[in-house]
Amino acid sequence: MWTSATITPLERPDEYQGRRALTKEEAARLEGAEASLVSNSAKPTDLQQQLPGDCKDFGRGCGYNNFWLDRGSQVVRIDGEPRTSLLVDPPNGKIPPLTDERKQYMAARNQQLRQNFDGPEARPLGERCLLAFGSSSGPPMLPVLYNNHYQIVQSGAAIVILVEMVHDARIVRLGGTHVANNVRKWMGDSVGHWEGETLVVETTNFTDHESFRGTTRDARVIERFTRVAPDKMHYRFTVEDPSAFTKPFTGELPFYRTDDAIYEYACHEGNYALRGILAGAREQEHGASTDAAAPKQ
Repeated sequence: MWTSATITPLERPDEYQGRRALTKEEAARLEGAEASLVSNSAKPTDLQQQLPGDCKDFGRGCGYNNFWLDRGSQVVRIDGEPRTSLLVDPPNGKIPPLTDERKQYMAARNQQLRQNFDGPEARPLGERCLLAFGSSSGPPMLPVLYNNHYQIVQSGAAIVILVEMVHDARIVRLGGTHVANNVRKWMGDSVGHWEGETLVVETTNFTDHESFRGTTRDARVIERFTRVAPDKMHYRFTVEDPSAFTKPFTGELPFYRTDDAIYEYACHEGNYALRGILAGAREQEHGASTDAAAPKQ
């Protein structure tokens, strides 16, 4: 069992512009602030006070209170260096810009997602519990707000990575070649090989239904898994997609061995959110048709 939980963001915050590493004091301040946030958020709610109306800090009165969150407590450290971001290339720690064509496509796609409530098929994959939110299952495999655990099972012919979030299972075939280009898979088609003590995994053949920060179905992701200590694994990834981004980008983070168990992620068990979303849309449509049919005064 491994965990990737960390408070280090994927992209570098502007306040650390031009700096790959935090100072020891900055790292201690960030970790102390996170510990205080967790401690304060775990206190019982004072029911005599007005509950806040927004969810910026995922606090009380929101869909997720502190009980459900497990985003980690430490910044990422690589070779003892506390990092400002998971991304290390480009050197600015930011995801490269989308191409103009892809930017227009993604803007139209996101607008459609915000407006299309015709049925469950039109909603995002995370809402439908088909794939993990964010890029937890990957590739690349990145930490999110909770359920950042992975179970890695190894055999001579394949490696399976069981993802706690939405119980996705990535199968990495060892050796061989990718499936035909017309065969598309959830999380892509992953083929691995060993370079010394490092497992190198190339993933292609993604579907049209999933996208990481704007990637297309023809993205190529290279991952490198290196166990650097009994309880620590170095994970490095590169995303290449000329149809989406102006240049490739690379990130790295540690995975730590844990004795924790993977929890069952029963995403829609007793969950009426999606049903409520669609029912709300039908009610809005009914109201609009009633208003249109009303006689003019």
